[in-house]
Amino acid sequence: MKSHWSGVFPAVTTQFREDLSLDIDATARVIEGLITDGVSGLVVCGTVGENCSLSRPEKIAVMETAKAVARGRVPVVSGIAEFTSAFAIDMAKVAARIGLDGVMVMPALVYSSKPHETAAHFRSVAKATDLPVMVYNNPPIYKNDVTPEILASLSDCETIVYFKESSGDTRRFTDLYNMVGDRFVLFAGLDDVVVESIMVGAVGWVSGLSNAFPREGETLFRLARAGRYAEAMEIYRWFMPLLHLDARPDLVQCIKLCEQVMGRGSALTRPPRLALNAKEAAEVEAMMKHALATRPQLPDVGVGQTDKL
Repeated sequence: MKSHWSGVFPAVTTQFREDLSLDIDATARVIEGLITDGVSGLVVCGTVGENCSLSRPEKIAVMETAKAVARGRVPVVSGIAEFTSAFAIDMAKVAARIGLDGVMVMPALVYSSKPHETAAHFRSVAKATDLPVMVYNNPPIYKNDVTPEILASLSDCETIVYFKESSGDTRRFTDLYNMVGDRFVLFAGLDDVVVESIMVGAVGWVSGLSNAFPREGETLFRLARAGRYAEAMEIYRWFMPLLHLDARPDLVQCIKLCEQVMGRGSALTRPPRLALNAKEAAEVEAMMKHALATRPQLPDVGVGQTDKL
């Protein structure tokens, strides 16, 4: 299957009103702002998009809105996070019907599966769709580990094109290459190892903190992809305290608070995610204040232009 996603794909936040009902208009504004600032693609209904806190109609509304707002300017991918393989297949079919560009499939949630069960889940979704599939591995959050061995066993599934690795262990990119070469297109999934991931083969980045700093995220990524590491490291060192927030259990609350500080969205999350306590919120706000006071001047790498490195 031919597909060529690359660059920064923010894991887009889903916006809520004060009563925690879905605010689809605010979500549309978030999406438009990211595209305007030059990101390469979008992932809606992912972890940061609070997929598991949305009803099926709400997920569909977010998918439809992202498709309508993007207007083909960037690829739109939807997260698929469901309790059963059948539910995941259903949502993949919905994404195809809406006309999205692909799906990012998480392991079956709640159930701690054996390796062959994990593989079977991804295989069943992949066989049920013609859309490009990104396998999403995030064992700290979802408790099921998609090891290089499991992914290699899925090499025959033509629709499985991409692999998002969020374990933080960048050695896995090399282990996977040694097993199956460049069969899968690799995406960094954990913000604070993105440059290391690029160095060992990642061509894309599903990013959390690029919701708050999309131009910085895309510029960092392009510099690293171009091998301009001295310039990339200046931005990376500046960005790193915030990028560490992506590795916390409360990453969604942290990212949405950063987004709110930037005037890009609201910090509201749905239970069971509760707002950061006063001390934690103050720490994140202090980090943002320092980041804004020391915000680097970005070299021109064509962010916002159609050509991608």
